[in-house]
Amino acid sequence: MEQINSTAQVLAVKDGESERPIPSVWRPTIQEIVRAFVHQDYQLSGGVPGVAPVSTETSERIKSYVQDYGVQLTELPEETWTSSTCIWMGTRWDVLVDLWSDSEGRSDLVLRLKVSEGVEGGFQFSIYMVYVP
Repeated sequence: MEQINSTAQVLAVKDGESERPIPSVWRPTIQEIVRAFVHQDYQLSGGVPGVAPVSTETSERIKSYVQDYGVQLTELPEETWTSSTCIWMGTRWDVLVDLWSDSEGRSDLVLRLKVSEGVEGGFQFSIYMVYVP
């Protein structure tokens, strides 16, 4: 993937042919999701605007995968946007965000999200899983 200038505005493009960088407008929401995970709040008990509630089953699987991987997650550095990607799937975007840990920097773990267009031009995020692809 080409190097992305993190200060340049990245738009949400409906391109089903190739992976694209994470749109700038999504990044604060994704950072809030990961911030909750850093604090081991896999169900997002405080809520994150625009993010669908996380089921108990999904949060338990995420917790288990992170614990089995054996690292402490850290908040996302700006560098994560150079390797994380999304692709348009016809009705939504599938998103893979590289997760970072205190011991190894960028880890093998990824956060998989589904993002769809919401009402009034916003976006709706749905957490699918954290795993090693």
